[in-house]
Amino acid sequence: MTSLTVMDLPHTAPAGIREDRVSAWLTSNIAGATAPFSFELIAGGHSNLTFKVTDALGNRYVLRRPPLSHALASAHDMGREHRIISALHQSQVPVAPALGLCTDAEVNDAPFYVMAFVDGLIIRDNEAARRDLTEATRLHASNSLIDTMAKIHQVVPSEVGLGELGRHEGYIERQLKRWYGQWNASKTRDLPAIDRVHDELLKRIPEQGPATIVHGDYRLDNCMIDVQGNIVAVLDWELCTLGDPMADLGLLMVYWTGPDDDAGANNFATTTAPGFLNRQQLAERYAQASGRDISHLDFYVSFAFWKLACIIEGVYARYISGAMGVHDPQAFDAFKTQVETAAEKAEQLLSRLH
Repeated sequence: MTSLTVMDLPHTAPAGIREDRVSAWLTSNIAGATAPFSFELIAGGHSNLTFKVTDALGNRYVLRRPPLSHALASAHDMGREHRIISALHQSQVPVAPALGLCTDAEVNDAPFYVMAFVDGLIIRDNEAARRDLTEATRLHASNSLIDTMAKIHQVVPSEVGLGELGRHEGYIERQLKRWYGQWNASKTRDLPAIDRVHDELLKRIPEQGPATIVHGDYRLDNCMIDVQGNIVAVLDWELCTLGDPMADLGLLMVYWTGPDDDAGANNFATTTAPGFLNRQQLAERYAQASGRDISHLDFYVSFAFWKLACIIEGVYARYISGAMGVHDPQAFDAFKTQVETAAEKAEQLLSRLH
C-alpha cells in the first residue's frame, strides 16, 4: 500500500471531532495508529455518529461517539456498546474488533470508542442492491442475515460476560415503558394512535421465554456484507440489551419489503430486487434456523411499528432542534409522515389480532 502524505489528508475535521485531542489519544492508545489522521463522517444513521479514521500510513479505523445533542443518555452509552462488541468478538456473531474506549469527555466532549475497519458493503437502498449484488448473492444475503440473527439469539449471555447486560424478564413491558417515556419526552405533537397502541400492546404481551441478546435495530443496512452476500459484521449495537428475541424478528419484518411483499409503512424498498426473500420466507427461515415458535409474530411486528414511530419522532425532534446539522424542511416532513404512518400500521395490525 502506498503511504499517504500529510498533503493527501484533509485538515478540517467534521463536527463531533476535536482533531488535536482525538489525534493525540489515538496515537497513545491505538497500537500502530500514526498521525496525522483524516476524519470522515460515514453516511447513514441518525443517532450515534460514526467516523472513518485514516492514519498517515493508510490504516483505517472506525470511531463512534454520541450525537451532538441527545435526550436519551442510555441509548448512547459508548462504554456499553464497546463492551458488547468486545464480548461478542469471541462468539459466532461477526462484529468489528473493538480496539479502544475513551471515557474522558475532555478529549472529545463525549466518550467514544474505536474499532477496526471492516471491508465490505452496506446496502442502504435499492440502487446499491441492484448494482452491488447479483440475484444469487441477494438470496444468499437474505439467508445470511437471518442465520446471523439466529446466532445472536443463540449466544448464552452469561458465557460471554453479558449476563448482567439487562434484566432477564419483562422485556416487552420494559420496552413499552422506555419508548413511551421517550415519546412523551420528545414528541412534537399529540398522536393518539401512539397512546392507544401502547395500552393495547401492554394487554396482549405473549409469554416470553428465556432472555437472549437482542440487537434492538437489526436490519440489512446495519450489517456489512461481502461480495458473496455473507454477513461479515453486525453494526450499531446501541440499542442492544437482554430480552425477547422475537422483537428483533418483528422489527426486521417492518424494515423488510421483499420482491412480492406489499409496501411497508415507510417505503423501505432496498430489498425489493429479484433474489431477496419475502417476509414470510424470512420468518420461516428464522423458525428453522432458531427452532423458535413464531406464532405470535404479528404482535411483535405491531410492537415494532410502534417502537419505530417513537424512535423516528426522536430523530424528527432532533432535526427540528438543528442538532443533526441539517436544515431541510422536506426532510422534516418526511420524518413526521413516517411517524404517523408507522403508528397507523401498528394499530391496524393490532386490531386484527385475536
